[in-house]
Amino acid sequence: AVLGTGPRPPPPPPRHLIAGSSALRTPCAGLGSAAELAFLLEPVDVVAVRDRPLVLHCLVQGEPPVRIRWFKDGAALGGPAAVLANGSLRLESVHRRPRDGSATDASTGEYSCAAQNRDGLLLSRKARVQLATLSRFHMHPESMAVEEGGVARFQCLIQGVPEATITWERNRTALPPDDPRFTLLPAGVLQITGVRRADVGAYRCMATNIAGARCSQEACDLWGEPTILSGPQNLTLTVHQTAILECIATGHPRPIVSWSRLDGRSIGVEGIQVLGTGNLMIADVSVQHAGVYVCAANRPGTRVRRTAQGILMVQAPPEFVQWPQSVSKPPGGSAIFTCVAQGVPEPRLIWLKNGRLLAPSEHVRLSHNNSTLMIQRVAPADEAIYQCIAENSAGTNQASARLAVAPAQELPRAPEGVRAAALSTTAIQVAWAEPAPEVTDSIIGYVLHIRRVGESESRELQEAVSKATFQHIFTNLEPSTTYSIYLRAYSPLGASQDSQPILATTLGSSKVPAAPGFFTKVLNASAVQAFWELPSAPGSIEGFKLFHRRLPGPRFEGPQVLGSTANSYVYSNLEPLATYEIKLQAFNGNGDGNSSLRLVSLQDGVQKPGEPGAQGG
Repeated sequence: AVLGTGPRPPPPPPRHLIAGSSALRTPCAGLGSAAELAFLLEPVDVVAVRDRPLVLHCLVQGEPPVRIRWFKDGAALGGPAAVLANGSLRLESVHRRPRDGSATDASTGEYSCAAQNRDGLLLSRKARVQLATLSRFHMHPESMAVEEGGVARFQCLIQGVPEATITWERNRTALPPDDPRFTLLPAGVLQITGVRRADVGAYRCMATNIAGARCSQEACDLWGEPTILSGPQNLTLTVHQTAILECIATGHPRPIVSWSRLDGRSIGVEGIQVLGTGNLMIADVSVQHAGVYVCAANRPGTRVRRTAQGILMVQAPPEFVQWPQSVSKPPGGSAIFTCVAQGVPEPRLIWLKNGRLLAPSEHVRLSHNNSTLMIQRVAPADEAIYQCIAENSAGTNQASARLAVAPAQELPRAPEGVRAAALSTTAIQVAWAEPAPEVTDSIIGYVLHIRRVGESESRELQEAVSKATFQHIFTNLEPSTTYSIYLRAYSPLGASQDSQPILATTLGSSKVPAAPGFFTKVLNASAVQAFWELPSAPGSIEGFKLFHRRLPGPRFEGPQVLGSTANSYVYSNLEPLATYEIKLQAFNGNGDGNSSLRLVSLQDGVQKPGEPGAQGG
């Protein structure tokens, strides 16, 4: 979070990179070059102080002129005087609600900028503007009694934006900063180990942030009987944050506190630190740190112990594994954009065309959970900037690519009337219509393309035939395998567009795939991975379907449809410690094969607190 006026702007870029610049146009910048419209700096989340100005930055590169517009909660912002020369937005004063008649005052909400030039329109990520606040105390420290040498614990609770800094005082005097017996946790907890008579007194906490400061009520520390004070709480964090799992106990003699994971995996040592006498701190958490953590307090020299546990859930904002790439296509051709993102929870993908939500239509198709965008029969109206937006509860991310429509000059038309039939278990015959005589003169030959359904284009086979040939037989194919086939006509100037692809399956004894075997692995208390081996002949299947249900539920949820090259899938956000049944089946052009079932218990191997041997490493 950035306070006050926001981050200091970077040094001015070259003039041709500044939004709204009147610099000379760059001549004929190539597709995908540095002149392609792209963000250099997008707005970021900011915490503003009431009645103080702030600046949200929006810096782009692209061929001038570039127009910058700003939006709040999806609606266009008025008041052009608020937009600076470099496209950034200056808000003179921030309030919970806009002041009447003030164009540059703004309320809290989500802000985004849009950049537009001749290539299309690009929409930035959303930046959340919050107003700095500091609530009253929801919890005050309470008086307590402990024995000499024991442990005391006080807690106060307050909400603030940004999060308040908590400090503690005894008898209205700050605690000594160099005394290791005092442990301060960020959540407003004060722990005092090895209590002495000099520690008796009135304690209070002070909370401060940029919105102000508050003091809690006072509590007294006295002598008394030992007790178990606090165990770990359930936490949901985002990657790279710091997790602090509290575990503090008192007794005579002083108990030994140890930590373990309920799934038996090692906690590790990198980034792990113990605060005070038993609080576990994990710096820079990752998805691998998610799980159920158990703290155990043992009385030295005995088997007497107490345990407590808490669940650490780690979310990861979307990250792109594969980005869409800019392409140039002639009219009538096909354009494919691929966008693959990962995160926890699994990101949701949506597509924008020039900043507007793209809906599927007769020639625009979305498949594979929106990771693949196919535009068929490309027309000039399809020329635009296409953005893939990946979002989950941990954040959002965006990637963009441009589709340029280039005129196809004097190239042959795509072959028509393409049909195919299986001749045997290893041969398929393909035929197509003979073009008109005036078209035939410009054609010098045909090239046929064939590949197993589900395989990548890199595994495609090509065979060329003469201009006078209108049928061809593919041989040495796999039995019971489905193939995708298309062809192109060639002239001295180049190739035609692809013909409509067709599917054909070689003959064989089996019509649908056999039931695939698969395995499962419990990742943490609410996630499980299913994985399987791919068949030696990938073309025999077109994909897989996964179903799951929580027992004793009667109905399966799904299917989750995966491509023929997929060999694993992770179910996340399941009900912790529940039992599920997972079903897997393969399918091809002949239908769905038989399914395989596996039971998965998210509490398998988990020992209950208090059982012998529950303390791990």
